[in-house]
Amino acid sequence: MTPYEFIQRYDREGYNSDPRMVNGEFFPSSKLGVESGDTVGVVLLNLGGPDGEEAVKPFLYNLFMDPAIIDFSEVVYFQARGRVRQAFSKIISYFRSKSVAEDYKEISGDGGSPINPLTREQSSKLEQRLNEQYAAQTGATFKTYMAMRYWKPTSEQTAAQMQADGVDKVVLLPLYPQYSKTTTGASLVYWHELEKAGEIPAWPTTFVFEYATYPKYIEALNDRIDEGLARFPDHVRDDVHLLFSAHGTPLTEMEERQDPYCCLVHSTVKHVMEQRGFDHDFTTAFQSKVGPSEWLTPATDETVEELAEGGEDVLVIPVAFVTDHIETSYELAIEIPEELEEEGAPIPEHYEVMPGLNSHPKFIETLADMTAAQLQLPNVQTPTPGSQRPCYEIQDRDIRCHQCQNVAEATNWSESETEESRELETA
Repeated sequence: MTPYEFIQRYDREGYNSDPRMVNGEFFPSSKLGVESGDTVGVVLLNLGGPDGEEAVKPFLYNLFMDPAIIDFSEVVYFQARGRVRQAFSKIISYFRSKSVAEDYKEISGDGGSPINPLTREQSSKLEQRLNEQYAAQTGATFKTYMAMRYWKPTSEQTAAQMQADGVDKVVLLPLYPQYSKTTTGASLVYWHELEKAGEIPAWPTTFVFEYATYPKYIEALNDRIDEGLARFPDHVRDDVHLLFSAHGTPLTEMEERQDPYCCLVHSTVKHVMEQRGFDHDFTTAFQSKVGPSEWLTPATDETVEELAEGGEDVLVIPVAFVTDHIETSYELAIEIPEELEEEGAPIPEHYEVMPGLNSHPKFIETLADMTAAQLQLPNVQTPTPGSQRPCYEIQDRDIRCHQCQNVAEATNWSESETEESRELETA
């Protein structure tokens, strides 16, 4: 399906106002029954990135063509919307591709995005863990796949490989711990439309909504934070300011569409800091703003400048990113300090960016647990899926943005989780 064809279908179905874009319910989130002999395909949903310099322009074109990211519905008449977006995307990708390609060269020897090999490694390690943990007991086989929304392997390519591999059941597993319409939602609606168009098979499918406060994910983040803090001199380490940075979204996504993303990001921050005993001062900010509309604030670059003015040393924590890629390795680590220096603004004397989760063992365990929770496996007790667990109460969280609409609270994974984990280990 071409980007233009998808836009036409997206607008025709009115997905911008469809509640499924913010709750993900294009697919069930309940347990999916698996029988001995089944092949379970676990699809890791991510945005992808160019695999070389020549891929930058088409990657950017695909990105800007996605109506789930940039909404033209309020400014362009329906019948002209697709053509206007297509022209806009071609122009922007043409003019931005050269500078973006240079950015990729600064972080990668081949000019490609590190997100591609790092996601392949995550996929491989997840497949290994699932089969080691469950294959012998259940008689099922687990195969993992990547479906990149804006580059290769595309959802269509992935589905073709799954069909060739004889996949029987599917788990859609986002590499976005905090659900957003612009990330997980964008991938789910595309997979859904491919099914409706008959371009991919309609397998029995379940999906993971969010895992923003899952204990093993929080542990992985804190391990990486400790690794980041270890880069600071001993005499400043205890006073380093922790700056959590998440990709921003337009404010209208939260205020008008009730996107839970901002609330889930702050939920993650709360649980990280609770686990650390609030051992450092911290701030949450948002990065990568595009266009003139108002986005979630405060902005990461402005926050770094303010902290530097106060004499703070800073560790930036890419809280909503699970691999190193251009928005962490370049935007946070290189671009922000360089631009502050060019503007004559203060820069923290000690400034570091936390390493990505990548294939941290606790994060791979998180992905395995999220997969197992969506499946009813023979002979094995699996965790309760997030959709059947309570969420935290509003009063449980006092870490919020200044624009908070109290849209959502994260899944409460703590209830019976220790007992379930013990059952899994002894099964």
